[in-house]
Amino acid sequence: MSLALTETGIPKKEVYTYADYSLLPEGAPYQLIGGKLIMTPAPATFHQIILIRLTEKLLNFNAKEKSGQVLVSPIDVYFEEKETYQPDIIFIAKDRLHIIEPAKIHGAPDLVVEVLSPSTAYYDLKKKARTYARCGVKEYWIVDPEEKSIEVYNGREGKLTLSQRVEEEGRIKSLILDGLEIEAGEVFAQLQTQK
Repeated sequence: MSLALTETGIPKKEVYTYADYSLLPEGAPYQLIGGKLIMTPAPATFHQIILIRLTEKLLNFNAKEKSGQVLVSPIDVYFEEKETYQPDIIFIAKDRLHIIEPAKIHGAPDLVVEVLSPSTAYYDLKKKARTYARCGVKEYWIVDPEEKSIEVYNGREGKLTLSQRVEEEGRIKSLILDGLEIEAGEVFAQLQTQK
């Protein structure tokens, strides 16, 4: 009797674990969310423009402050046996760099940034957000290219609480990176969405 395989070549199961996930070929467009292999297609152009702008600001800040490590997707972040995500941007504080392993980040980054895409917004706003809160992410940014908004959430005691929200214009301040401020107008400048 042969096993039924998914399109990834992994045997079909009700619940997948990190052991299954680690069998995927490098670069496979999947995340392990709630024990399910969720395909995440390539992001849209504006998503990538915003991602690069935010990454540049975080890298420039970190180059001066030397406060930790900034990493961008695709990189596996292992939270729990059934939860391995690829956040758009993560920051890990200097005193926690030990969670960086050769194959993955093992544990919650200090800061997670997710730029919403139509195919992943539900997970970013619901399932992944709950895991980020439960596992100890201290700061979570949700960046919405459609609304041109940035929301900053404070992670504490297993919950995420909205701390700041700007739309199109306005400045957000990091809760954990003292001195990091980002102007929304610069992040979303000259983005034209087609309807």
